[in-house]
Amino acid sequence: MGQAQEAAGEMLARRHRPWVRLTHWLIALAVLVLIYSGVAILMVHPRLYWGAVGNDLMKPIFEVPVGPNYHAMRWSPATPFFGPADGPATADRLAEPWNGNGWARSMHFLAAWAFLLGLAVYLALGMLTGHARRALLPRREELTASNLGQDIKAHLRLPMPAALPGPPYAILQKLAYAMVAFVALPLMFLTGITMSPAITAGYPVLLDVFGGAQSARTIHFFTFSFLALFLLVHLVMIVLTGPLRQLRAMTLGA
Repeated sequence: MGQAQEAAGEMLARRHRPWVRLTHWLIALAVLVLIYSGVAILMVHPRLYWGAVGNDLMKPIFEVPVGPNYHAMRWSPATPFFGPADGPATADRLAEPWNGNGWARSMHFLAAWAFLLGLAVYLALGMLTGHARRALLPRREELTASNLGQDIKAHLRLPMPAALPGPPYAILQKLAYAMVAFVALPLMFLTGITMSPAITAGYPVLLDVFGGAQSARTIHFFTFSFLALFLLVHLVMIVLTGPLRQLRAMTLGA
């Protein structure tokens, strides 16, 4: 009887708490909408810059190979404004670019507030309840080369054994979840609002922190790329370790 009660208590401790499940699905839904609308926004201008400004007459630091505007900017020869060839110049666009992301910008902005709500509730309750310390933040004794090596080998061994849902998590899970929850997701939101002139008019310190709206946009894109990679790996791991059990646990808690 004692062993059965102990096993039941362990299973109860492993369950995802209701607030974890609710915020997980709110953040997940918001992120999917943000990815869909964000890609549509990026397709209109798939070039990234560094600093305060960026436009089609400037050389980008990186061009993302998506959409009909990728490598589609063609210009007439530059004409000097004031005579000297090394002074300000202008050029005519030879073809109008594809532009159809007004709906995506509205959707992106609205989904961002749902994302902020879920993230803020998750982080606040995670700190107040100790969930973040117990389940997400690695302990010093876990950050050893041997422990990391063992966990990497376990993840590379196929077929992977079915995993029980919920914490405690192995070291790779903790590092991934902590990086996403405490670094990548807050960074996505902060760089996103830094691209809003209405917000930076009231909080210009954001432009100073990220080095300009275009720098924020570039950081936003690469943070998105990291999160998209995490999401892909996360879904693969769910499939490999028992998708029905994992989904039931994150939905019903059982």
